[in-house]
Amino acid sequence: MAIKNYKPTSPGRRNMSGFVFDEITTSTPEKSLLAPIKKKGGRNNMGRITVRHRG
Repeated sequence: MAIKNYKPTSPGRRNMSGFVFDEITTSTPEKSLLAPIKKKGGRNNMGRITVRHRG
């Protein structure tokens, strides 16, 4: 597994690195196994806002 080094476009990116997963797989996942992630926006299971400054 290769390591990708990022170009220093900001001070945080200067020492940033990550993994490259091209060697593991190049195919896309099966569509029927994917599920969307619901965006809650600071709301609980009743739909009421429970967290400030979110949405």
